[in-house]
Amino acid sequence: MMDWLTTVDHKKIGILYLIAGGFFFLIGGLEAILIRTQLMYPDQKIFVGDTFNQLTTMHGTTMIFFAAMPLLFAFMNAVVPLQIGARDVAFPFVNALGFWLFFAGGVLMNTSWFLGGAPDAGWTAYAPLSSIIDPDGKFHGVDFYVLGLQIAGIGTLIGGINFLVTIINMRAPGMTFMRMPLFTWTVFVTSILITFAFPAITVALIELMFDRLFHGAFFEASRGGNNVLWEHLFWIFGHPEVYILIMPAFGIISEVVSTFSKKRLFGYSSMVFATVLIGFLSFMVWVHHMFTTGIGAVGNSIFAIATMAIAVPTGVKIFNWLFTLWGGNIRFTVANLFATAFIPTFVMGGVTGVMLAVPAADFQYHDTYFVVAHFHYVIVGGLILSVFAGLYYWWPKMFGRMLSEGLGKVHFWLFFIGFHLTFFPQHFLGLMGLPRRYFTYMPGFGLETGNFISTIGAFLQGLGMIVFLINIIVTARKQKDAGNDPWDGFTLEWTIPSPAPEYNFKQTPLVRGLDAFWKEKMAGNKEMTPAEPIGPIHMPSPSILPFVMSLGLFISGYGFIYHHYIVSGAGLVITIISMFLRSLFDDHGWHIEPEELEEHKGGKA
Repeated sequence: MMDWLTTVDHKKIGILYLIAGGFFFLIGGLEAILIRTQLMYPDQKIFVGDTFNQLTTMHGTTMIFFAAMPLLFAFMNAVVPLQIGARDVAFPFVNALGFWLFFAGGVLMNTSWFLGGAPDAGWTAYAPLSSIIDPDGKFHGVDFYVLGLQIAGIGTLIGGINFLVTIINMRAPGMTFMRMPLFTWTVFVTSILITFAFPAITVALIELMFDRLFHGAFFEASRGGNNVLWEHLFWIFGHPEVYILIMPAFGIISEVVSTFSKKRLFGYSSMVFATVLIGFLSFMVWVHHMFTTGIGAVGNSIFAIATMAIAVPTGVKIFNWLFTLWGGNIRFTVANLFATAFIPTFVMGGVTGVMLAVPAADFQYHDTYFVVAHFHYVIVGGLILSVFAGLYYWWPKMFGRMLSEGLGKVHFWLFFIGFHLTFFPQHFLGLMGLPRRYFTYMPGFGLETGNFISTIGAFLQGLGMIVFLINIIVTARKQKDAGNDPWDGFTLEWTIPSPAPEYNFKQTPLVRGLDAFWKEKMAGNKEMTPAEPIGPIHMPSPSILPFVMSLGLFISGYGFIYHHYIVSGAGLVITIISMFLRSLFDDHGWHIEPEELEEHKGGKA
């Protein structure tokens, strides 16, 4: 246990992100099933009023911030340093701190269920709804939202900066930017988006905290504030956040599709430029979430055009994946099933996105189930399908074991069919006028069939997840059976043992072209050419301080929520003392000598 609490090894931190993100994904999924259970039939009274509002708020917040983000950070940690030929990330201590801050924020917010009620203002927490304070001082749900997201957001921000520096500074000799794998490219652009987008939500949350805890008036119109300000700050972060989530998914699909087509990715350079362009444009479209706020025809038109423009580089990616598959020697492993299913599903989500980009039409679609269907086609049909593709693809590299292909195919079909059953009918429910976030609907309006099918689909997705958990348990019980290169891969992570040793590479590889490992294979080499002789390998020391610093902010959060400022001060003191100790004592690390290299396989501490 102490090993996991103190580790700064990026591969173990990746596993921690995977476990924590998976746990929150199951919680968010359970909340979704409870929502759909309430809406299965008209006029049900299972979860009504505040309870339903809490379920919808926590489902959205948990899935975006505490499930999707950490699952992507799991891949970033487990794969990126290996793909660029690095022995670690740039700042191992900061990497560990990023994980523990995210985890502290997630746990803090989810404890609200047991402490008077969860936040109930929607996952977007629009003011003035989110700035209403319970006069009796008993309901602190939105306070948990504000503090939990602030703590977790700091962790995500420093994680993004860490990967930005890692990719810029720690690539192996010969790995120019235009030789980086597509997954590393998408993580690079994602890290830039995190660095610029997360400060906006941090500012918004601090202002909301001042409104709620210290009687500020940032969002209270009667006292000179402006509640549309929250929408601007939230969506200046929120729309790049959508691309923060989907960009690494694009990278995963690029890796999986090319590997299982036995072809290099079609149009590599155009994929890179499309990735950069999407990142650039993602900061110019946020007002399409606000077409109905009265900004005016000129403002709406500008952001409508920008929103339509972002579909162009996304379309480039779609065609490049299709051309990669075209004429390839395709193997439909479970990873590739998820990857190829991603392509048409994501296109459907993109098409409804272009429909929503038309302001006149958006006035009709806005706040209906049409928006819910669009969003889930992009995030579940895009992001989650790609996450499963990545899990089946990189699981042997992370754990040294192959997930069962048979159980994997059962998981795929249950989840894929369940997904479309859940969200496809919601397009029509929205067009028929069903508003989102309502806990009931009346019979006799033609809404019963769509809602019933949607709920059945949600249960099928839940069954698919149970099969996946069984697959994990079965796989964990068997012997390690994955070789270095079980998929005949193209990139550097497949050149080292599975799971990767603690030091990653015995010798830093020399990269001689795009798809470095594939290039060596084509030249008849079974291994990468080393760029250095075998020598001592410097390793960072484990540290308990990231955990303690996060624990201090966790305690401080409760103090602020309940206005016990001695408790919040004590928590901040714990964090500051930990920062002081980190500054005072240099971490000189330790070395693995050449004769010890074989003893340190598999990431032992």
